[in-house]
Amino acid sequence: MELQKLNFQDSFDFKFKKDKDKFFIYDTIRKTYLLLTPEEWVRQHWIHHFLTVKGYSASALITEKKIVLNGLTKRIDLLVTEKTMPKILVECKAPQIKLSEKTFEQTARYNSIIQAEQIILTNGIQHIFATYSENTYQFHQFS
Repeated sequence: MELQKLNFQDSFDFKFKKDKDKFFIYDTIRKTYLLLTPEEWVRQHWIHHFLTVKGYSASALITEKKIVLNGLTKRIDLLVTEKTMPKILVECKAPQIKLSEKTFEQTARYNSIIQAEQIILTNGIQHIFATYSENTYQFHQFS
């Protein structure tokens, strides 16, 4: 199993398993093994980042939350909450997906429902970080 190195300063301790010819990664939030797709690889890095680097509790992280946008059911990748309020919306793309204005607009549309203070659009290699206030996004260097 050859996994792409992602752009994170820390390394994380992931659990994997193989069933037939497919690989799975353990999700500590959902407490189950999930199919290891490129997007899931990115999401698991962010989950571990928030748990081990930023010190959030597992109960503060929500994955695959359903939202309804323009009558369509969508799922957000990861939401970090503080005191049950949306804090950081993370939209994960596979590493080969180029981040663009179009992919940011998708994340902003999701955030129009969620109303998180911050959003992160990431493909694991590049991370776009923005804060939302007064109906506008301010872009920042990710640290």
